[in-house]
Amino acid sequence: MSKLKDYKELIRELAELLDKSTLSEIEVEEDDFRIRVAREVAGSVNYTVPTAAPVAAPAPMAAPAPAAAPTAPAAEAPAAANAADHPGALKAPMVGTAYTAPSPDADAFVKVGDKVSEGDPLLIIEAMKVMNQIKAPKSGTVKEIFFADAQPIEFGEVLLIIE
Repeated sequence: MSKLKDYKELIRELAELLDKSTLSEIEVEEDDFRIRVAREVAGSVNYTVPTAAPVAAPAPMAAPAPAAAPTAPAAEAPAAANAADHPGALKAPMVGTAYTAPSPDADAFVKVGDKVSEGDPLLIIEAMKVMNQIKAPKSGTVKEIFFADAQPIEFGEVLLIIE
């Protein structure tokens, strides 16, 4: 029974590490024991313990506070749901605050209709007081933008569409 308690404590510690970082998964392996803790697209945490011995799931963790409501009209909500399936969807690689421009008085990196090349800056995500520039994963035209300047965003949230 003490092994089960140790597993639960290890899972809890790895989940906390994952929560405090921008990593999407952490895996620990030693001899015949392996444990993997991964963040799902919706921002929740997935616990996988592929060992010979069965392991109980850890105690539930508190859910994060809900993000502020988007400033877009409700009519655009179905489009955002379908946007996740779009091959040109750029999804947030981390939780943070999205900014459309490099500074408050500067022009936005991109607007709908702009042509971008692979590697062009699209936005900045501030996470843990670090400004992370997000670059275009491919060349194309910006078809839709789903966030407003200084809006809190979740991991895996669709930010824009490039076709």
